[in-house]
Amino acid sequence: MKIERRKLRTAEVYTASLNDIMFFLMLFFLIVSTMIAPATMRVVLPSSKTSTDAAVRNQVNLTVTSDLKYFIEDREVAYEQIESLLIAELAAKPETQETVVLLHADKSMSLQNVVNLFDIGNKLKIKMILFTQKEKT
Repeated sequence: MKIERRKLRTAEVYTASLNDIMFFLMLFFLIVSTMIAPATMRVVLPSSKTSTDAAVRNQVNLTVTSDLKYFIEDREVAYEQIESLLIAELAAKPETQETVVLLHADKSMSLQNVVNLFDIGNKLKIKMILFTQKEKT
């Protein structure tokens, strides 16, 4: 009687389709990431020839768009609320360093609107810096 030995079988994982799956996942995430709008305000800063990079640690961001929408950090506020909210933001910051308000004003704004914001800063006796972008040469 002849006894046959069992043939050894090796187990393999078929991975040819994984390339297609990874490609479609990458494509999906690329398309979705372009559709998601970041939660930032679109502000075209005025240009300046002497603009420099400022590194400020203790800061409060005040952004004004071209259609006169005001944002303190990322919250939209009314013009009448700016002073009280700046006081609250400054009270929340540590007093070990000087707190600076960074003003991101759209370049299409009138000068009077910018001066009004600086008046609020002078009234509160806080330092305000107007952000500009470096002029392209």
